[in-house]
Amino acid sequence: MKRAVVLLTACLLAAGLAGGIQTEKSKTVPLRFDDYYSYEDVVHALQTLNKAFPEKTRLEVVGRSEEGRDIHALVLHNPETGPELEKPGIYVDANIHGNEIQGGEVCLYLIDYLLHRYSTNAEIKKLVDRVVFYVVPVVNVDGRHHFFADPNTPSSSRSLRRPKDDDRDGLVDEDYPDDLDGDGSICQMRIKDPFGEYKTDPEDPRLMVRVKPGEKGEWTILGQEGIDNDGDGRINEDAEGYVDPNRNWGFDWAPPYVQRGAGDYPFSGVGLKALAEWTLEHPNICLAYSHHNSGGMYLRGPARQALGEYPRGDIAVYDYLGQHTERMIPAYRYLIGWKDLYSTYGDSIEWIAQCMGTYAYCVELFASAVESYRTRDEERPSGSGEGGESLFRESNSRILERLRFSDQLVHGELYKPWKSFVHPAFGEIEIGGWVKFSSRLPAPFMLKDLVHRNAAAMIFGAEQTPDVKLEVFEVSSLGKGLHRIRTRLSNAAAMPTMTELAKKVSLYPQDTLTVTGSSAKVVAGGLLTDVHTDRVSYKEHKPGIQFLTVPGFGKIEHQFLVSGRGEVRISYTSRHAGKREETVRLR
Repeated sequence: MKRAVVLLTACLLAAGLAGGIQTEKSKTVPLRFDDYYSYEDVVHALQTLNKAFPEKTRLEVVGRSEEGRDIHALVLHNPETGPELEKPGIYVDANIHGNEIQGGEVCLYLIDYLLHRYSTNAEIKKLVDRVVFYVVPVVNVDGRHHFFADPNTPSSSRSLRRPKDDDRDGLVDEDYPDDLDGDGSICQMRIKDPFGEYKTDPEDPRLMVRVKPGEKGEWTILGQEGIDNDGDGRINEDAEGYVDPNRNWGFDWAPPYVQRGAGDYPFSGVGLKALAEWTLEHPNICLAYSHHNSGGMYLRGPARQALGEYPRGDIAVYDYLGQHTERMIPAYRYLIGWKDLYSTYGDSIEWIAQCMGTYAYCVELFASAVESYRTRDEERPSGSGEGGESLFRESNSRILERLRFSDQLVHGELYKPWKSFVHPAFGEIEIGGWVKFSSRLPAPFMLKDLVHRNAAAMIFGAEQTPDVKLEVFEVSSLGKGLHRIRTRLSNAAAMPTMTELAKKVSLYPQDTLTVTGSSAKVVAGGLLTDVHTDRVSYKEHKPGIQFLTVPGFGKIEHQFLVSGRGEVRISYTSRHAGKREETVRLR
């Protein structure tokens, strides 16, 4: 979409940003969130933000796509408050399907909001000082590029760009849909046919309804715009090879005969493999969001029922975040993937949850029901995706409402009226229907609300990553050189320092609490189960090293019996909560 390129360039020039930065003092980056940015725009925006805020950001190329485009990640935190890998990590990505572009805008808005609010909002400053964000705005960089650069439907350009002979004629990707009327969108073709299955909708001549048995037909739908490019008698049968980038991950992968779009083997997508390897280099990640469209859903796993339900403790955390999200984004629903949508194999969120031990959400952006055109008292049309209605097929009354929305709210820009065209094979036909930037994408004027609410939900989630405090709340002498040391690890946030799922399979080591001293020896140590009655579950071997998980909104206390004198160091280390240390002196 060339207008997005022009818009970003105009904004930068107007602000005096020939090099991407206004002034070092103001650090203002004039991003707009009332239109969509192409892949090239997103890269430009990331580079501009990085240059404007070098002390808080690092821009990395995590890998390259099949067509050689860079996949960028922006790392955002405050290095002055501690090492990156010793802070809770929040992973955010989007646009894993090339046509699902608004997630990229959510990512840009999140980055922009955190950086610009850091100096003026105490809550944001506290968060950025404590955690680290890993943001990948565009995973499927080839798909996003081609969605903007080429004619498409709202649902095309999803795949990885891996050539495939779909029709088995010895050629690859030779019969894409064609933009016959040159308007930049791939719409529908229809032809007059008295024996067709459709007739004109009496409520609006732009729509069609199926004829009833015995009724005379009026139209036959010929499918998407296109011609027979390879002369085999078929139309549009060999577009880009379909490898679904959200079915190609290395956990619970299944071959194409089980899961369409799975690819030849896990991580056959070169960009996906590089992204997975980069993600694994950041073991501090404890929360992940992957943004898709559409439906207005915050989905948690498991991806398939056969994987088994998550442990109860993990569900409590998912529920806490999910229910708060429903309040922050009223049109969205918190759901379970396999149960409330459909089962998947080899998807990215299940991979990061199962292989890295994170909490993870698949965010289906944009509840199309907000494209409304009715009074408060009018009944919502069926097929709106609410109240148990279908998420996958809209009724004609709902389509009619969306058409009225297009007419009155964006003055017809979402729908192309039917127009005559002479097709080389079919003769006189008509072309029309929903354009590329419609249906799965909110109208640009609705973007600001969408990106802000979803960014706010992620900020809330980030605030619930483990926030652990180490206290030595008692040091007392028991006589004859023996001392009692009591410690408390308290967590002010909802997430424990290790998921129950990770603990169940020993995915990575638990947190450790160690007590050491050059002139002191730990003779006993263990979990303090009742401080009032001095009940302790002592560890039999190596009592100076305790393995533990700090619960969300909770605490865990230990007691150590130490003989000797001098300085004693109490150290806490956690994969997801970082490091803490206290020192006491025994006399």
